[in-house]
Amino acid sequence: MAAIQLHNVIKRYGKGPKANQVIHGVSAEVQDGEFVVIVGPSGCGKSTLLRMVAGLEEVTDGTISIGGRVVNQLEPAERDIAMVFQNYALYPHMSVFENMAYGLKIKKVPAQEIKTRVDKAAQILELGALLQRKPRELSGGQRQRVAMGRAIVRQPQVFLFDEPLSNLDAKLRAQTRLEIEKLHRELGITSLFVTHDQVEAMTLAQRMIVMNAGRMEQFGTPEEVYHRPATTFVASFIGSPPMNLLERAPGIPQGLVLGVRPEHLRVVPSDGWRMRVQTIEMLGAERLVYGHLAGDADGQGGEWAILRMHETETPPALGESLLVAPLQDRVHWFDASTGLRRDDV
Repeated sequence: MAAIQLHNVIKRYGKGPKANQVIHGVSAEVQDGEFVVIVGPSGCGKSTLLRMVAGLEEVTDGTISIGGRVVNQLEPAERDIAMVFQNYALYPHMSVFENMAYGLKIKKVPAQEIKTRVDKAAQILELGALLQRKPRELSGGQRQRVAMGRAIVRQPQVFLFDEPLSNLDAKLRAQTRLEIEKLHRELGITSLFVTHDQVEAMTLAQRMIVMNAGRMEQFGTPEEVYHRPATTFVASFIGSPPMNLLERAPGIPQGLVLGVRPEHLRVVPSDGWRMRVQTIEMLGAERLVYGHLAGDADGQGGEWAILRMHETETPPALGESLLVAPLQDRVHWFDASTGLRRDDV
């Protein structure tokens, strides 16, 4: 196992004034044995950052260290990492056992040692009964477990996961998340996991890196990121539905943005913002109420807001005008020009 240090990591494609910079000075330290998720929207640079750690992309500037050793100039095979990709990349003509053992055979690991490692990984991943099957005989979830098993048998210092659950349906994604979490508890290997799915990020991460346009917006635990977002981007990206970010509602000083999550907005009898209900989504035990705040008499022209209501609360009617107010101890303030969190308001 090993810690991973990223120091002012930069990635550019091309040279000179026309160079396209896609990673802008990312610095972070992943502790030995820690599971860190890199999350962000498509095109934010998260996979590029992971591929630089893996050695599949060159680092333009800055340094990447694994286990205290700078690896910028090392080939992927020299970095003692194992990577699990979105596509399973299994050999269709090989059995599960042969797929998991192939990398060790190439390294000329003794046959008995190979069998011992594969059997142990198969036991951890509950693949023991499938070792003689071919990939075509497996479900998508089983194929992904074989890909993880192939990584486990290598006994690397670091696991790198590049959107490994994207090809699975919702039920299998949830199941495989639990298997990955269990795997990390058992093996304790330092892991970097890339995803665009905030649910995966929040449920898997011990800490998470939130990326936006090639920059690290925040690095913290899921609780820190959710309850104390560092920027308006983090506030709007993490959480479903996203945080309400308001600039024009009554009582908000100029130059500031007030943030309040939908579950922290309440219907009040008086002294609230007027909200004209536009849409209601029924989600089983709760409802999401969408409307405009402080608009004209018809509720138009105001800022869009979302209110989360429990099933025990009486739902409003479409077009109804409500008075709503945030829980004062759950309000967040951000600078309107920079988007940065303000704790001095």
